[in-house]
Amino acid sequence: MEFEPTRLPEVVLIKPRVFGDARGFFFETWHQERFAAAGICLPFVQDNHCHSAPHTLRGLHFQIQRPQGKLVRVTRGEVFDVAVDIRRSSPRFGHWVGVVLSDTNHHMLWVPPGFAHGYLALSEENDFIYKCTDFYAPEHERAIRWDDPQLGVQWPLPAGIAPILSGKDAVAPLFKLAETYL
Repeated sequence: MEFEPTRLPEVVLIKPRVFGDARGFFFETWHQERFAAAGICLPFVQDNHCHSAPHTLRGLHFQIQRPQGKLVRVTRGEVFDVAVDIRRSSPRFGHWVGVVLSDTNHHMLWVPPGFAHGYLALSEENDFIYKCTDFYAPEHERAIRWDDPQLGVQWPLPAGIAPILSGKDAVAPLFKLAETYL
């Protein structure tokens, strides 16, 4: 298993060792000792599974209290996954990183607490699985507008295609107006 820091060093791209043959494949998605050796030591308390239609954009989400770290991966399809540093004390405050996660590359992304998270479904069918370090707390859930010009996330939407958004994502505040972490 390889752990590669992204340009936001706390956000880590994880490339598992995949064993494949004529029957299919096998790989570890979680190994406590290996993750701890890579600095990912928080306990996971909740797993989620999300299925999305093509061009669905979910995010940018976070919990202002009870922040969640997320270990994310795709079991069917392909997504463009984004993490945004929203810690005011960070020298990378307001910076983002995006990676493609798919059922063929088997990559995972560690998004630690203190980051907003979102993804765009790129393929016809998308199943997105993630482990969380704290429980979902709807009273603390917040969002930042997906197309905020200050952040400048480069979502790979086809020309002329608008993303499919939830009602709350469509009216999420701009980054300059959003609650953030210290």
